[in-house]
Amino acid sequence: MDWRGFAQEMASMARSLLAQTSVTDTLRSITSAATELVEGCDAAGILVLRGLTVETLAPTDQVVVESDRLQERLREGPCFDAARGRAGEHVFRIFDFTAGQPRWAAFTSGARDLGLGSMMGFLLYTEDEDLGALNCYSRSPGAFTEISETAGWLLASHAAVAFSSARTHAQMQQAVATRHTIGEAMGILMGSRGLTEDQAFAVLRRYSQERNVKLREVARQVCERGDL
Repeated sequence: MDWRGFAQEMASMARSLLAQTSVTDTLRSITSAATELVEGCDAAGILVLRGLTVETLAPTDQVVVESDRLQERLREGPCFDAARGRAGEHVFRIFDFTAGQPRWAAFTSGARDLGLGSMMGFLLYTEDEDLGALNCYSRSPGAFTEISETAGWLLASHAAVAFSSARTHAQMQQAVATRHTIGEAMGILMGSRGLTEDQAFAVLRRYSQERNVKLREVARQVCERGDL
């Protein structure tokens, strides 16, 4: 392994991640980097758990989606476990799907049918939150070595920070846009109904609660229609 070259690639990737303009673009850059920087990696994706439902983000190949669906259905697998962050384990690896795997026996059998030979999962986490798992797949048994695992872990560490930062930025942008829309809707109600600012906001909030519709959606409707 040319670690000097790897370090240069990682530095370039880190700058590229910061330059992305959306969460989706950031995640696609991460999984693309995995296939380029992790030795033996044929495909990659990010698995996120919503309760017990699996969401696959930025897959580089359809087999990533199929593997995640299999893990969701069986409730087992290295990437499923990595995303749950159980027992303080941050890295999971199946060296060879053709060999017995007592820990994930059902998944191992299903993964062989998908044409997978080996895989790894890395927990994406920061000090404040667990974000899911970066998953690396190979169609060849024994493709991932200790060097592959080290490279994947370094990539996952950078990826977690970039993912968290991109998501926070997106949430802030959404919050600003929501406040703007609510303010515009309040102005419309104040003008059309002769309400004060507090009264206009109370009308929006009451309408939201009574109809179980999010406040930002109520505000959007007011902006489009000119009234409730």
